[in-house]
Amino acid sequence: MGVEDRKLEVLRAIVEDYISTNEPVGSKSLVDRHNLGVSSATIRNHMAALEEEGLIAQPHTSAGRVPTDAGYRVFVDRLTEIKPLSSAEKRAIATFLDSAVDLDDVLHRAVRALAQLTRNVAVVQYPSLSRSRIRHVELVMISTTRLMLVLITDTGRVEQRLVDLPTPVSDEAVFELRATLTARLRDRPLSEAPEIVGELPSHVAPQLRGMLATLSSVLLEVLVEPANDRIVMGGTANLSQQTVDFPAIRPVLEALEEQVVLLRLLDQSVSSSKVLVRIGNETQVEGLAGASVVSTGYGLHGSAVGAVGVLGPRRMDYGHTMARVAAVARYVGNLLEDR
Repeated sequence: MGVEDRKLEVLRAIVEDYISTNEPVGSKSLVDRHNLGVSSATIRNHMAALEEEGLIAQPHTSAGRVPTDAGYRVFVDRLTEIKPLSSAEKRAIATFLDSAVDLDDVLHRAVRALAQLTRNVAVVQYPSLSRSRIRHVELVMISTTRLMLVLITDTGRVEQRLVDLPTPVSDEAVFELRATLTARLRDRPLSEAPEIVGELPSHVAPQLRGMLATLSSVLLEVLVEPANDRIVMGGTANLSQQTVDFPAIRPVLEALEEQVVLLRLLDQSVSSSKVLVRIGNETQVEGLAGASVVSTGYGLHGSAVGAVGVLGPRRMDYGHTMARVAAVARYVGNLLEDR
């Protein structure tokens, strides 16, 4: 083993001990706890080199060392060993999620499972409309001047809107409009839907175009991402058990309340097939400087449509957390495909 490899092993030991004890790690404790195969003097030399490189820091005079954000980054990228789920954990997730009745239930159960598995705050993003396909469009006649528009995506997301018409409409007209919407929109990506909606007047009889104009304006509103229901969060109470890592918990809670912040962090995961880890200042959120976010996308038919993630202290068990975030994402994707 070369000098660089030995130095990385010292870093691994420091990070693992600090995660376990929340105490600065000294050279003596490394000798006592780890079989590093070198003398304590050599370990001190390696620690001095790691400190010079900005991977560990000395919080107090005569204290041991703690990992920096850069040290955690090297640990996650080069040293972390993913800790697979136990058979009991796999069965528990499958049993818990398989009994979900609809998309909302799937996502809420996923958040609860992930929060319990990691003892951190869990967040799940609703499937993005822009990344979904239209499975079904329905027009339900409430009265001669009122319709209900129902749009169902391939992810199971259901959007409903009431449409008030300027003039009475017949059953035959509703039937014709429903058939046209189905023929033009079914199985098309929602990202293409606005253009298709703009072309609809050329596909209906002239006497239906006034009603279609009203219907189209409502349909376009449906295609705009709702800002208030795109994430589900759970496990916030776990923060109360992490006061050592978050002595000032208010900035963390304020950051969690800003859904835009969480959505930005999760959106970065949707386009990646890997589990992403943002450590401390890498989140680019002042209130989360002492936190880490572990997230990954969940997919449908090979394409990611949303993301799941965990927010916790920088001093988290990354190998454990990454494996469980990935597992829950796989289960959510599989459930969506089966529906």
